[in-house]
Amino acid sequence: MPLSEHILITGAGGFISQTLGPVLLSSNPGLILTLADVFEPPIPPSCKPQSSRITCLKADLTSASAVNALVSPSKFTTCYLLHGIMSAGSEADLELGLRVNLDSHRLMLDALRRLQPGVRVIFSSSLAVYGPTRASGVIEDDEVFDEMVLPLPRSSYGSQKFMVEQLIQDYSRKGLIDGRVARLPTVVVRPGKASNAASSFASGIIRESLQGIPNTYPCSASLKMWICAPSTAVHNLALLRTLPSSSFNTTTRVINLPGQTVTVKKMLDALEEVAGKEARGMVKEEREERHERILETWPNRFDTWKAEALGMKADIDVRELIEEFRRSL
Repeated sequence: MPLSEHILITGAGGFISQTLGPVLLSSNPGLILTLADVFEPPIPPSCKPQSSRITCLKADLTSASAVNALVSPSKFTTCYLLHGIMSAGSEADLELGLRVNLDSHRLMLDALRRLQPGVRVIFSSSLAVYGPTRASGVIEDDEVFDEMVLPLPRSSYGSQKFMVEQLIQDYSRKGLIDGRVARLPTVVVRPGKASNAASSFASGIIRESLQGIPNTYPCSASLKMWICAPSTAVHNLALLRTLPSSSFNTTTRVINLPGQTVTVKKMLDALEEVAGKEARGMVKEEREERHERILETWPNRFDTWKAEALGMKADIDVRELIEEFRRSL
């Protein structure tokens, strides 16, 4: 990596961005960060001693003028596009999802290719770009997904993510940007309040239960999910910027990030092992068809051969994942 780096993170008020920032800063004393969000994002607490290396900006990325004002004055070496409306929110409000998940990314990519040609762009996509590939219309237990499986999204969120992936693929093919697409598993455990993601409960059943707060999950306990710890996701997102462009062949700019397959029951069993029956007793099943319908179209088994070949970190055990979050409380 160059001795001097200037990295932009959008959606910088979010949990992943706030965790990624310190990792990036610690990797290079010559690195500076610009953090942008629809509100002025805070400086990550652990970065306060290095606040002189961080600029925090309020920017509405659905506005072409705001995007140009963000991109024009600076020369970025890497741009992390991490902003977006989550899955259930995108499904409930199509217009909002299109503006934020598609239009704002098109504005950002067009400004970058025009003003900073060749810039490295890392986009956080999702396993939601996939969907059932068989006539049954559901994900079968023997289905294994990798980068060569055709995405067939069954949600507005997945469709919007896939459309941005295709823009990045084409702009990279033309040499306009150096794009890398990271398809993230469901990240568990996220701190803070529940989001409008269909999978938000996967963090809630651990986060709330460890704090003695009653909570629910909207599906069968036998539902399988592809998840990873925040530390795994952040490590691999940071690693993506260090890889040479030649690591991404002409076939695809996409990488499915490492994760693990678990059932809701397995997470609850691990919760009980870590925190006892009282914590598990905080959780109740409360089926919700709208969320369950989305969750059942997401794949739960992946062959992450490409990520492994690039040296990405494997996920930690689900019990360790829970203990990692517990230590943060």
